[in-house]
Amino acid sequence: MALNAEDRVTITDLIALHGHLIDAGELLRLDELFTADIVYDVTDLGGAAIEGLDGIRRAAHALGAGNPVAHHVTNIVLTPISDTEVTARSKGLGINVDGTCGSVTYEDTVVTTDDGWRISHRKVHARRVPLDGVWARDVS
Repeated sequence: MALNAEDRVTITDLIALHGHLIDAGELLRLDELFTADIVYDVTDLGGAAIEGLDGIRRAAHALGAGNPVAHHVTNIVLTPISDTEVTARSKGLGINVDGTCGSVTYEDTVVTTDDGWRISHRKVHARRVPLDGVWARDVS
C-alpha cells in the first residue's frame, strides 16, 4: 500500500507537533498526538515503558526541570504497513537547560483512529556512539 501525499503530510506534521506541545507544556493536548493506550518506551534512556496519556503526563511532571527545553525532529521516513498503520522513523535532538544536547532515534507506530492519525507506540533509542559503533567492530 502506498501512502498518499495528504497522509504523508498529516503524519509528518503529527510527529513535528510533538516537540511544540511538549516544549510548551501543553500536556492536556497529548490526545492530539497519541492514542489513549500509547506505549512510550524510554527504556534505552534509563526509564521504563510508559503506558497511556496520563502516564506520559505523570512522567513529564516527575522529570520536572530535567525535561529538555526543546525537542527537534528531523529525517522522518514513513513506511506503510497497511491502509491503517504506518511505521515512522525519525531523528530527535533534545536541548537541555544547560545547553547540552542529546540525540535519539524515534521508532513510531502510527495508526488511523476516529480522530485521524495518532502514534500508538513510540520507542526512543539513545544515540551514544558514532556510526552505531560499526567503526569499533572488526569489519574484515
